[in-house]
Amino acid sequence: MRIIVGMTGASGAIFGVDFLRRCPGEKFLILTKWGRYVLKEETGLTEHVKKSFADEDLAAPFSSGSNPFDALVILPCSISTMAKIACGLGDTLLTRAAQVALKERRRLIICLRETPLSAISLEQAHRLSLAGAIVMPISPPFYHRPQTIEGMVAQFNDKVLGLLGFETTLAWKPEALE
Repeated sequence: MRIIVGMTGASGAIFGVDFLRRCPGEKFLILTKWGRYVLKEETGLTEHVKKSFADEDLAAPFSSGSNPFDALVILPCSISTMAKIACGLGDTLLTRAAQVALKERRRLIICLRETPLSAISLEQAHRLSLAGAIVMPISPPFYHRPQTIEGMVAQFNDKVLGLLGFETTLAWKPEALE
């Protein structure tokens, strides 16, 4: 599976790093200018990707629908990036790749890291959902009673990986299935 991962300037880079580390397949990273800053400030990333692209590089392969990918996961996604995508703006590599995902009916998962949400942001999320995107606020589950921040991050990312079709251990009460 070929997956593009976008990281914006929203706080929560730990979620993106964990996702990159755990997601199988061929991964490509697009970092926005502020995403690069937050990533460095919050984590000191070790990249787990095949290749990384600058958000300013609109000549990069994934700005065209002629270069197939299976999914685009934006984790974390800022309100600003979500707004641009919802309004059809493709002025950066990340927003252009999102436009490609929508027009080509490829999986687009937007992991929103913002709270509270204004009525405008809720309308934009609704618009994206109607267009086929999955809008998923970063809200870790607590079914398995995580004891660490890393455990909470992993449980959220299990949900994202499950949406991509990967097998995960996340289930509310696995014993109920036996």
